Amino acid sequence: MTSLMNKPTVVLADDHGRILTEVMMLLADKFDVTATVDDGAKAVRAVAHLKPDVVILDIGMPGTDGIQAAHLIKDLGLSPKLVFLTVQQDDDCLEAASAMGASYVLKARMYSDLLTAIEEALAGRAFFSTPLHSHRPAKPI
Repeated sequence: MTSLMNKPTVVLADDHGRILTEVMMLLADKFDVTATVDDGAKAVRAVAHLKPDVVILDIGMPGTDGIQAAHLIKDLGLSPKLVFLTVQQDDDCLEAASAMGASYVLKARMYSDLLTAIEEALAGRAFFSTPLHSHRPAKPI
C-alpha cells in the first residue's frame, strides 16, 4: 500500500546488514522502506502485516530462503511485486523468479539495476540483470 508520502512501500529482506543499509539509502528518495528483516520467515510476517507494494528478497538467507518466502507470500494470497536481490547467477534461481513473475537483480549490479527493476515491477513487467559474464546490457522483459 502506497505510503502517505505517495511513495511506494517496500519490505526489504537480506541477512547482511551492510546490504540492508545500502539498499535503504539507495531507495530513500523514491520509496518508503517500511521494514527491514534478516530472514525469509520474518519477511513473510512483515509482508502479511504491512502489505507493501514491493518486497525485495535476498535468495540466499538462512532458514527460509527468498524463493521459499516468495512462495509463502503468494500462498497467503498477497500480491506485492517481487524483486530478488542476489549474488546467485544460477539458472534454477532465474527460472524460479521468472515463473513467479519476479524481477531479478544481481547485487553486483544493485546500483545500476535495482531502481529500474522496482519501477518495472510496479509497471507489471519483470526485469533481469544481465549476467556478469555477458556483454549485453540489462533490459526489461
